[in-house]
Amino acid sequence: MMILRRHPQLAVLSAAQALYWSCSIIGIALTALIGQRLAPSSLLATLPLALLVLGNLLAVGALARWMQQRGRRRGLQRGAVFGIAAGLLAAYAVHAASFLLFCGAMLLLGVYQASAGFYRFAALDGVDARYKGRAAAWVVAGGIAAALFAPGVALHAVNWFATPMAGAYVFISVLALCALVLLSWLPESVSAAPVSAKAAPSNKALRRELWSRPAIRQALSITACGHGLMILVMNATPLAMHGHGHALGTSTQVIQWHVLGMFLPSLVAGSLVDRWGARPVAWTGALLLTASAALALSGLSATLFLISSLLLGAGWNLMLLAGTTLLTLAHSPEERATAQPMMEWTNSAVAAIMSFSCGALMQTLGWQAINVFALVVLVGVAWWLCRPINASQNHPIRNTG
Repeated sequence: MMILRRHPQLAVLSAAQALYWSCSIIGIALTALIGQRLAPSSLLATLPLALLVLGNLLAVGALARWMQQRGRRRGLQRGAVFGIAAGLLAAYAVHAASFLLFCGAMLLLGVYQASAGFYRFAALDGVDARYKGRAAAWVVAGGIAAALFAPGVALHAVNWFATPMAGAYVFISVLALCALVLLSWLPESVSAAPVSAKAAPSNKALRRELWSRPAIRQALSITACGHGLMILVMNATPLAMHGHGHALGTSTQVIQWHVLGMFLPSLVAGSLVDRWGARPVAWTGALLLTASAALALSGLSATLFLISSLLLGAGWNLMLLAGTTLLTLAHSPEERATAQPMMEWTNSAVAAIMSFSCGALMQTLGWQAINVFALVVLVGVAWWLCRPINASQNHPIRNTG
């Protein structure tokens, strides 16, 4: 609690995270199913999810530059405005049974997702290096409230209007509006986030220089692998459950436990990163993802889906916090407008590929093959984490483990 008294922005950002992830949970539970209903081909069922990630990918650089020049608060609020517009457009698209409009809405929602990706970075502004893991964890932990309350409200909102599921997307607009108001309370000293006037703009030379640092390469790889596998399996889960006769309420409950798994570890993971270092925590995350895939391969009961999804979320959490902390310790404040989007671009690019391919993989190879693929990727992650980092090669602060 002491860190909250010293840095009140963490409470604001944690609440904003809860609102964003409430929107995201609705998308996780419903978007693939709506895509399957509206798409001209079942192979395109997860195209809206891929376009959501593409919207994130296209927006993240512009948002980073905007916030570098004009402050965090304005950039984060801009993202919330896109969330309001996306929810309203998606609701109309569902009502009009328009796959094209629904895809457009998901592109807009991707901008909101991109802005929410900066919440954890905003939490680290002005925080001492010893507490960066805990600061990021406090913000990520905001998703716990979303996991507890959003699924029930979403199931109720599904029937707000005559057109099934349209109300859930109106609810997204309401949540994004709440986030817009909440972010106006972000302290000015944080939201302005001044940097040196000589800060270099984002450019190829700076990106190459950042990429040459081993800690940054490893940070990007850790988060990209964890995020990509989580997106692939998470998007496939409602389709797999629906295909094997599980009801919408059951799959929504599984997604709820998945999201709890994504955020509950934040209560301890931040302290572990600060004490042990980033790489041991990333190792633990990779082991949890391995256990998740192994359970998914062992059966198709609702209980196995639930436990596997819980472990999937927990593994993602540890790898995200480890990679984020490792990245922030390897660049200067003047470099953040380039370094932080590198992580978001990498995550979004991998997630877009996974989201787009998910529907086709489910139709052609099936649920079991997706989890076998996850295990293969995790072998590569284990090899990469075994590679030592020479701390003297990093712009930096300290050896991160």
